[in-house]
Amino acid sequence: METELWQDWGAWLSQPTLVTALLLLGITLVAYLVLRLALRLLVGRIIDWSAHGRGHWRHYAAHIAEHTSRLLLAVLALQVALFVVELDPVWEQRVSHLWFLVLAFQFGLWVDAALDLWKEGTLRSEAGRDNQLTVTMVLLMFRTGLWAVVLLSILANLGVNITAFVASLGIGGIAIALAVQTLLGDLFASASIGIDKPFKVGHFIVFGDIAGTIEYIGLKTTRIRSLSGEQIIISNTRLLQQTIHNYNRMQERRVVFNLSLSFRTPLDKVREVPEVVRQVIESVESTRFDRAHLRFFDDYALKYEVVYYVLSSDFTLYMDIQQAINFGLLDELRKREIKFAMPVRSLEFLDEVPSTATGFQVQQASRS
Repeated sequence: METELWQDWGAWLSQPTLVTALLLLGITLVAYLVLRLALRLLVGRIIDWSAHGRGHWRHYAAHIAEHTSRLLLAVLALQVALFVVELDPVWEQRVSHLWFLVLAFQFGLWVDAALDLWKEGTLRSEAGRDNQLTVTMVLLMFRTGLWAVVLLSILANLGVNITAFVASLGIGGIAIALAVQTLLGDLFASASIGIDKPFKVGHFIVFGDIAGTIEYIGLKTTRIRSLSGEQIIISNTRLLQQTIHNYNRMQERRVVFNLSLSFRTPLDKVREVPEVVRQVIESVESTRFDRAHLRFFDDYALKYEVVYYVLSSDFTLYMDIQQAINFGLLDELRKREIKFAMPVRSLEFLDEVPSTATGFQVQQASRS
């Protein structure tokens, strides 16, 4: 009985198919281990090379090599084994399809790793930090296109008619675009903000009755911290439809204010006022005097119009400067005994007032 069992076992092991499979498995395993070891040595050498070099492409090479899939190594080891062991044409065709699928997927992983490294390097730079939204949008578009190409290549290799598939995707894309046109509008608006950069995070903007600081610019909405403290969330499409005042882009602030003096001010002192105003403004730092004129005569005052520039966009600095100018004008006008205008109403008293009787007789005479 035992002899027959060993004979059956030996006959089964001596079958050509089983021997071929075992030989293929053994060669594949050995080739996989060799490839793993070679890849590890190669990655280590590239990392050491990139650490001592200045070229950015060396860092890309090391990062891409680290993202090599083990599945690719296994399929590559299987291909090595197929050069030694012959299989049926059907199995060779299946393995060739598997090889293309894994290679296409690995190509997508390599390019995706390169895009990810590009994003990290760009965001570390000052220009990248100012354009985070643009970097995100560009990365999203490239990744979408990459994996779409990989998917279509895999389907074409499997025998799928991608022409009809692409046409159906186009029709479906139009339907989806019509259904989510508001969302797509916000996405394109965010791309416009990232490319055109009308404002950035940290900028103080004013539009309509809203004034606040930009806290976050997203793919769909922008968040603003208002002066009163609450957070305002507005869609990017609606935000770009507004007339936006960006005070961080203001290099200097033009200030116009009026000065009202009494009509009782002597003419020689009235002529001195523009020069006094100029001296006061020029004595304050971070200012540039423009003009001061007696513009018109109001009902109760002499109206001067004064224009100067604050050489900064800081609102607090502007208020400090205006306060210093006001104090200086008060002091100079007080020294010259020039008074500000106040609303005045004059009453005139007549020496003789007609009596009621006399007025009545005049009226009767006129009637007769």
